[in-house]
Order: sequence, then structure tokens, then C-alpha cells
Amino acid sequence: MRRTSLVAALVTGLLSLSCTSAPPAPAERAEPAERAVAPDGRVLAVSVDGLNPAALNRLGRARTPVLHRLLAEGAATTAARTERELTLTLPNHTGMVTGRRVDRARGGHGVTWNTHRPGTTVQRAAGHAVASVFSVVHAGGGESAVFTGKEKFTLFERSWPQGVDALTYDEDPLALVKAARRDLLHQDRALTFLHLATPDVAGHANGFMSQPYLDAVARTDRLLGKLLRAVEADEELRRELTVVLTADHGGKGRDHFDATRYANYRVPFLVWGPGIEPADLYALNADRRAPGRTRTSYAGKQPVRNGDLANVVTGLLGLDPVPGSAFGRTDPLDVTAD
Repeated sequence: MRRTSLVAALVTGLLSLSCTSAPPAPAERAEPAERAVAPDGRVLAVSVDGLNPAALNRLGRARTPVLHRLLAEGAATTAARTERELTLTLPNHTGMVTGRRVDRARGGHGVTWNTHRPGTTVQRAAGHAVASVFSVVHAGGGESAVFTGKEKFTLFERSWPQGVDALTYDEDPLALVKAARRDLLHQDRALTFLHLATPDVAGHANGFMSQPYLDAVARTDRLLGKLLRAVEADEELRRELTVVLTADHGGKGRDHFDATRYANYRVPFLVWGPGIEPADLYALNADRRAPGRTRTSYAGKQPVRNGDLANVVTGLLGLDPVPGSAFGRTDPLDVTAD
């Protein structure tokens, strides 16, 4: 099943014709970028849904050569953290693209649900304007595309309709990766956001860290390999594209819902591409604290979080941080030694 921004726009239009309520209040509008700066380079942001870093140790380099290569050649850690409040898919992905925590009362994005809700937006959840990496890229004159294996990610298109230039939803991971590869090769997007759901689907069906789950992580590694080969075979992409990869949560057993459990809140975070040298992200960032096995609060020195993705992307593109963001706005995550 596939949905594109065109289909979503038609559906939205039909709904608006049949709706008798008043137009959205100003709080429904996305917060604009602070200033427009043309994007410099291109970024492929990848979220591997439900990737427990322990799976990489279990599978080894032989079965996950691409992920091991990215970790070895990039600025990376397998000790990053999710949102503190929730270890759920949609809240954490919303944190990735907004750079915000979840709790709306403390400046968070307010997305606490984890299902497809066609009638809502991030702005409605937060109760005020919320910017994203997509709106910052748009303000800078760049384009963004989203490729996702879950329908609930259409939330991003509804929340930032000008920022998300194209959205593809396909539950077939191979078809989704092929679509992303075509788009990378034939469209000049500043940002491509790819969500790979295979490990999470297998984890819920068979148990996280089970053999079927581990096999799903290995399949995902092969899919990433298809993208990486396309990038390295294209001179322009090889020169311009940087990969930022993380996960929304880990998991062990049948679910990942307990936000106090180490297997759920520990995730990888890596940056790989031209100009990125092999390094541990905590070694590069003295203002960040390696968390060990602790869950960590939002007080004091912070760990690397999956929510750092938004402002790592803006930094790589030479853009201003996402307005209203918390992660990496005043203390940007360094990904090079310079």
C-alpha cells in the first residue's frame, strides 16, 4: 500500500469541504524558521524502528556489515537515549524531527499517542506553533521527502504541509527502499527521511531479540546496503550526502513500552559521510555525558539523544537550528573534531 503527498492532499481537501468547523487557529500553524539560509549539501536521515544495539553484537559484522561499517567509519555511539517520557514510535520520531521532548507542559511536542490519527497535527498536540527540520529546510529553499513503513507518519505531512514535499508510505520495505533510492538519484532533496519498520514488526510478532527479530535486523542491513551502494556509485551523492542514523526505541521480549527499561531506552546514533572521521560521539562532545546504563533525566549534562537528529541535520545543511527545539540548539552535537 502506498500513499503520496498528492493522495493526502486530496483527502485533506475532501475533508475540509465536508467540515463545518471554523478554520484552524493560529496555533495550528507551524512555527517558521528563524531565517532562511540555503541548504548546503544533502542528508539522508534513517530511523531503524526498534533497533536494539545489542542485536548488532549478537549478529556480528558478518550478518550486519553495513551497520557495522557505518558505526566504524562514522561519528557514532551505541549508547544514545530515546525521549525520557516514552519509548514509543510516534512520540520519538516527532522528537527526532522537532528536537523537542514529549511533555507539552515543558515545551515538548505533545505527541503521546502511537496510532494513526488522520485528523490531528503536532501543533494541535502541543497547543501552539511547532517547527520541524522540514520547515527549516523549506524556509531555506530546500526540499524534503519522507519514506515510511507506517501510515501514522502522515502526521508529519499534515503538520508541515509546506515542509514535506513528498511522502511515500509503503509496508513493503524493499519497495520503500527502492522508492527512496530513486528519489535520491533523481531528485535534489536537501533532506530525505527514511523510516524502516522491519525490526519493530518482527519484534512485536515474535519478540525483540528473538531469532526472527535478529533476522529482520539482518534484512534491514541488506536494505541499507542497497542505498549505500547507490550513494557510492553516484559521484554527486558520494560527494554531498551525509547519513544520520538512529532508532526510536530498542526492545526485549514482546514489547518496548516500559520507558524505564534499559533495553527500550538505549539506541544507536551515528553520522557518516564526506568529512566525517571515525570517532566516538561522547569523545567529541565534552558537554555530553555518557550515560552508562542509566535512563537519564533532562537535567544537567545530557546524553546523545535520538532527538538530536533534527539539529544535527540543520547543522550539516548549514541551516539555523529548529526554532523551539531543546536538543542540540544551544549545545549542538559535534560530529567532527574541527
